[in-house]
Amino acid sequence: MTTANDFIDAAEKTPWRDTFFLRLNQAEKPLSIFGLGWIVPLLKMAAGDDPREQFRELWRGLVIPLVGIGIFLVGWAALAPKVQTSLGAIPGPLAVWEQAVNLYDDHLAERGKEVAFYERQEARNAQLAAEGHADQVKVRAYTGKPTYFDQIFTSLLTVGLGFMIGTLIAVPLGIASGLSKTVNGAINPLIQIFKPVSPLAWLPIVTMVVSALYVEPWDWMPKSLLISAVTVTLCSLWPTLINTGVGVSSIDKDLVNVGKVLQLKTATTIRKLVLPSALPLIFTGMRLSLGVGWMVLIAAEMLAQNPGLGKFVWDEFQNGSSSSLARIMVAVLTIGLIGFLLDRVMYALQSAFTFSANR
Repeated sequence: MTTANDFIDAAEKTPWRDTFFLRLNQAEKPLSIFGLGWIVPLLKMAAGDDPREQFRELWRGLVIPLVGIGIFLVGWAALAPKVQTSLGAIPGPLAVWEQAVNLYDDHLAERGKEVAFYERQEARNAQLAAEGHADQVKVRAYTGKPTYFDQIFTSLLTVGLGFMIGTLIAVPLGIASGLSKTVNGAINPLIQIFKPVSPLAWLPIVTMVVSALYVEPWDWMPKSLLISAVTVTLCSLWPTLINTGVGVSSIDKDLVNVGKVLQLKTATTIRKLVLPSALPLIFTGMRLSLGVGWMVLIAAEMLAQNPGLGKFVWDEFQNGSSSSLARIMVAVLTIGLIGFLLDRVMYALQSAFTFSANR
């Protein structure tokens, strides 16, 4: 009979190299989620593994993507100057990079102004208190213009709020439609009608409703942010709703029958049987919803004038300066990179909370 000591002795006899490769294999999937799977072949080659096999993995995971990016950049740099617009030639990669650096420098300069403002305010209040004029002490918030990074944060906050509201609506409705054919028959026509509606159509309605109901906005929740978030909700909840319904309706019927035999409460059945089986499809729907929400957000912010990336793009377009096109392209690349990272984060959560998940 094998005892615990036998396993300990076997582990002690295992060479460090085998343990190292075991750890690498375990880390390969988490790294691949964020596009860093090419690190594993490099480490394996450094540890003395078959270089030919690992180079093939490195070629597929790193070299080919870099070649694709390089071809895109070369084509962009070659073709961009040939396209003339009312604002001048389309900026190439170097011009876009230069504007990205300028936006970062502007952010640092604005943060420096903010720090100086609070230092002056603190010194003034300390002097008033020392002179016995504590009643004249005032604390004001800095009201400088939002920087590019502030606008990125606003967009992330907006899409996060809209996505959270959409998920809280879609998942319960999806579970109900998956468990009940009556509920599914009642909401399916509504899904088919409202799912294709553009955010540009929703936005006027949302604006009027929010303006009528949200009369006294909170400081941390401006009206424009709420309008954008609700628009994101209305356009992005459908993938989660549909996938949740499909996932719940496709679970093993034997599990449902076991719950009936054991006379489990509905809440217990959903928590113990339905959700664990449907989670992979629920997360797939949430990934799709988040991607849709991020795309919808930019158009919503443009029209609602929510101070995020969408408003940044619109303001630069209206500005019409020589650097506007390059700044718009910085925003386009930023939107794409953030969209990729959001999808990878959702996929990481899907991998962590479900037994099986597809890319």
